[in-house]
Amino acid sequence: MAGYSSLGPYSYWTGLTVSLLTIVGLYMLFTGSGEAFNVGKLLQETSPFAWALTGMALCIGLSVTGAAWGIFITGSALLGGAVKTPRIQSRNLISIIFCEVVAIYGVIMAIVYSAKLTDVPPENIYSNSNYFTGHAIFWGGLTVGVCNLLCGLSVGVTGSSAALADAQNPELFVKVLVVEIFGSVLGLFGLIVGLLTVSYFFFFGGGGVCDKCH
Repeated sequence: MAGYSSLGPYSYWTGLTVSLLTIVGLYMLFTGSGEAFNVGKLLQETSPFAWALTGMALCIGLSVTGAAWGIFITGSALLGGAVKTPRIQSRNLISIIFCEVVAIYGVIMAIVYSAKLTDVPPENIYSNSNYFTGHAIFWGGLTVGVCNLLCGLSVGVTGSSAALADAQNPELFVKVLVVEIFGSVLGLFGLIVGLLTVSYFFFFGGGGVCDKCH
């Protein structure tokens, strides 16, 4: 019982996932359909537009999730601390702004990626350049989204600590704010990587890969 309580619900979901994967694997093995699990075939037959749109959705979705998570953590601590120390509610709003900027990064990159989507005839969709563009947008969007998700969580935790520290000792606010600024830079790193990927692929139907990729 002690081991179960220490792991919590994670052990249950981990065991359930492993059991389902084992059952599916044994079924495919004994029915002779193991070749149906073909990752290469999935990558080739999936439309490049699907990869691009999925990357854009992950970019903005994970970014907004990180921002909301950070605002939830910081806001709850700020409101709780402001009950007894009302003076902290004004300057600690900068932590909320840092969290909101994370969502703006995701929106910016989603708009930049959407500019690469053009109308392509069905017979020209599955070309090398379109595959490259679709996968580049997918992995670029995933990178930006994960960076912003972790950035929002980092800013939320440090912003919560800054609010509580400011409530106890006003001199600690600036020191904790420096840590929060370094945490907010993580989202900027993701934005830079996303912008770099844009310079390495064409519009859909562009006809080739740019010279930088050779």
